[in-house]
Amino acid sequence: MAFVTPPAPPPAPTALPLGPPAFLDKVVPRAEAAAHVARLPGPVIFTNGVFDVLHRGHVTYLAQARALGGSLVVGLNTDASARRLGKGPERPLNHEGDRALMLAALGSVDLVTWFDEDTPVQLLGELRPDLYVKGGDYDMAALAETRLVQSWGGQALAIPFVDGYSTTALVRRIRGS
Repeated sequence: MAFVTPPAPPPAPTALPLGPPAFLDKVVPRAEAAAHVARLPGPVIFTNGVFDVLHRGHVTYLAQARALGGSLVVGLNTDASARRLGKGPERPLNHEGDRALMLAALGSVDLVTWFDEDTPVQLLGELRPDLYVKGGDYDMAALAETRLVQSWGGQALAIPFVDGYSTTALVRRIRGS
């Protein structure tokens, strides 16, 4: 009787050669943002914020904002700009590059860029969106951003605030204070 050699085991699986995630293309330097916004489907919706630790309130708000138009652009406070908002010396917890990537990975967000000023007024003037959106905790009539967007025929709108969700409250809870 002849001895039959068993077949060799299949090779161990190897990692697939994956490229960078497609959402990286949604994060653009401010100098290039206006050109990118011009290619987005309209109407273009713009919102801004720190978005330090994403939570249910953030993603609900962003999805609702996106549903108002053809594209959603997020102006993200830089780390320095976020620190000037007075949320505490340790904030933001996440670096601006990490915060931008987290936002870009969301299906509701079409483009993310940064602003270093205390308000996004200058960035809004560069991008000229059709609609400026903030959470319902803002008095839209009191914002310079509203007057600017209305100056070219755009609109400003507050989306109802999602009660019970805030990064500040979440940080307090984590720290047990």
